Amino acid sequence: MHAGFDVSGKVVVVTGGGQGIGRVYAQAFAAAGALPVIADRHAEAGAAVAAALREAGHEATAFTTDIADPASVDALVAAVLARHGRIDVLVNNASIFSTLTLRGFTEIPLEEWDHVLRVNVTGSFLMTRAVAPGMKSRGWGRVINMASAAVNMGRPNYLHYTTSKAAVIGMTRSLARELGAHGITVNAVLPGATTTEVPRETVTPQQKAAMIAMRSVPREEVPEDLVGTVLFLASEASAFVTGQSITVDGGLTFL
Repeated sequence: MHAGFDVSGKVVVVTGGGQGIGRVYAQAFAAAGALPVIADRHAEAGAAVAAALREAGHEATAFTTDIADPASVDALVAAVLARHGRIDVLVNNASIFSTLTLRGFTEIPLEEWDHVLRVNVTGSFLMTRAVAPGMKSRGWGRVINMASAAVNMGRPNYLHYTTSKAAVIGMTRSLARELGAHGITVNAVLPGATTTEVPRETVTPQQKAAMIAMRSVPREEVPEDLVGTVLFLASEASAFVTGQSITVDGGLTFL
């Protein structure tokens, strides 16, 4: 393997790492020799992922974190810095999606709208704001934001979710401009509808079958399909890639 792709020894914070896509990211970073830190609102889930990685011979830690709460975010970053002395990579993965209900935009309660944007957008902002000073002082860092291919499609009946992920793309671009001179890259990954162990009502069986049929690679998308892109963006090999929105959806959408 080219040395530029090596992420061994990197301290990687994965938000929402206790389940679904985030869990697979944590596992992939551990397998690549990195030091994953699982930040999850669900304490037991995050702890279980970290424990399983340690049992497999990897170093991993977990912290209970609410990314929408500035105090919780600051406590997480302080704890990671106390343990490892630095944060090299931030994967802003945690978001609200699986618990949402299909509904027209006029039927979305304002409280739900606010909550989705608070977690999906403000949470990523708070996390990035907290880790950026350390990355700037070391002259190196990687921020990887999880957006969604739903933005490419203008998918209906999830207006708050789609809007939040479009905001993440805008934030990615602006942060790339602000942080690039400090050796920090900021990119977004846009998954398609991805099947995980987490049950959800946001994609009907009919929608899922239709999306598979429309993909250039006509099969179900799974979290492992995203791993290669995320590992690349976390590595030195991606040093000249920033502000980009990389769609990984099996060729369902082209931009």
